[in-house]
Amino acid sequence: MGDSTSPSQPPSRTDSPALSSRAGTPKINNSKPKKEIRILMLHGYTQSGALFRAKTRALEKLLAKALAPAGLVPTMVYPTGPNRLSPRDIPGYEARPGTASQEGGEDNEIDSWAWFRKDEANERYRFVEEGMRRLADFMSGEGGQEDGTEVGDGAAVGGGLIDGVVGFSQGGCMAGMLTAALEGCHEPTAKEHEGWVKAVRDANGGRPLKFAVIYSGFFATPRDLAWLYEPKIKTPTLHFLGSLDTVVDESRSQGLVDRCEDPVVLTHPGGHYVPVSKEWAMPLAGFIKKCVEGVDAQTRL
Repeated sequence: MGDSTSPSQPPSRTDSPALSSRAGTPKINNSKPKKEIRILMLHGYTQSGALFRAKTRALEKLLAKALAPAGLVPTMVYPTGPNRLSPRDIPGYEARPGTASQEGGEDNEIDSWAWFRKDEANERYRFVEEGMRRLADFMSGEGGQEDGTEVGDGAAVGGGLIDGVVGFSQGGCMAGMLTAALEGCHEPTAKEHEGWVKAVRDANGGRPLKFAVIYSGFFATPRDLAWLYEPKIKTPTLHFLGSLDTVVDESRSQGLVDRCEDPVVLTHPGGHYVPVSKEWAMPLAGFIKKCVEGVDAQTRL
């Protein structure tokens, strides 16, 4: 993990008279040092790490290709949320006539997960701590593929400082909360959140993220989580919105945009999904490159 430099190859040896005039001229290695960029990829409600990776595999490949000239090697990691959903938790699900869905029964064993659950009656999010501790376990090296974590090509599951986060839908909300918590200037007003905030900060070595990318995300509305956005999120953020998104209302996504300092907002002509074509991968790559190089330049000062 971390920075590594590819060793220069020695000049090829040759006895050819045609090349004798260049025999004593050393070759110049113009390749840039390789720098790994570790990125958490947070899936949406009802998805899993494996499913989210399958849907964004093309984006992963395009991103790696676009960042290669800058010497940046993205390691995409796809953890799975800790809360298993039952069929009745899925929007539009209808139980078959004559069947009973028992809690923990066979009908509930589907590969659909969530980072947290919304408690409409009490206007709260349940299981936020479980979701955050799942991320903290991964960052500290205690999580892994046994927890449903998928990794990009050539990557290894295990602990390591995270450089950025990409989240979709509920994963976008989670990405915003994680980004804010890692900044260190947002302190929980409810004691119940103190444990997971310390856990994620310790897991990332007390270091904030360099960037956050949010697709069709939204802000956390419960009052006990308002501290996450006061003051506004300072980490650079890129927001992708779908002009035809009917799942997350535009006002909810705009609410998260408004809670970030200097957000970059792009709108694609589609619905509730992550656009993976080159047209939308290139601005993502440019944003990540700018953020990583900007933080590294500040560190050298």
